[in-house]
Amino acid sequence: MTSTPTALRTALDLAAHGIPSLPLREGKVPFGNCPTCAHNVCGGRPNMKAPGSCTCPAPCHGWAAATTDHGVINSPTWARAWHEAAAVAYHPGGAGVTVVDLDNAEAIAWARASLPATRTVPTTRGEHWLYLGPMQSANAVQPGVDIKSMMAYARWLGPGTGTMTVLPAVVRALPVKEPTAVRPAAVSVPAPAGGGQCPHRTPTYLDRGIAMAEQRITAAREAVHATVYRTFLAVLSTHGRCGCLTDAHTARLFTAAQAKGETARHCTDAWTNALNTLGLSHV
Repeated sequence: MTSTPTALRTALDLAAHGIPSLPLREGKVPFGNCPTCAHNVCGGRPNMKAPGSCTCPAPCHGWAAATTDHGVINSPTWARAWHEAAAVAYHPGGAGVTVVDLDNAEAIAWARASLPATRTVPTTRGEHWLYLGPMQSANAVQPGVDIKSMMAYARWLGPGTGTMTVLPAVVRALPVKEPTAVRPAAVSVPAPAGGGQCPHRTPTYLDRGIAMAEQRITAAREAVHATVYRTFLAVLSTHGRCGCLTDAHTARLFTAAQAKGETARHCTDAWTNALNTLGLSHV
């Protein structure tokens, strides 16, 4: 009789407690990739594809592969991954928690002086501080400090010790950047082709359109990256040639996207792709 791999037993136990997990290979890297996602062309984000366009059954999408479904975890397509797994990871946001990943002693000292006490988990070089509640993930919010929650994975190193504190405002504020960081200077709106005047009714039309675009992004429950791109495309197709878009307008769109977990780079790429699609990159 073949014994159940330790990683698989851990994943099944986590699933029973509502914690989505996935196997990691050496180097803390997710397993992959299916032919559709070869060389991680999807960026570890299946929602970048059109709904239903990826049918891969294996855990090759990073955090998005994490699951609590025993049928998937025990499926033949995952069997090899569990036997070869070097560790187990979980999706903190999917479990309703946020991990403040402290990578060294200096980062731990900063956390003890700056953050409310909460449950802690020892890591190889530092500690994970766990707070109750999800938020956007972000890297390098402080020297040696990362935030892992939505659209991210963290190694499972045990339940930790101490009482978990509700996610405080001081942690939620850590990823917030200066306004200039929302829309990189390299991304620009095409030069006005209509003398700086919007020919589409009145300025109120633009303001209402930007508000609707923000709402569309905020309301996305899946395919977030695709929604952001389509929204940028719609805004630029209407206002990209008349010169009425300002940095304040595009900053609002980028801020809405980043609040849904998009990185500044993803926002920049989506904006640039929309410009290219509409032939506006050289207007």
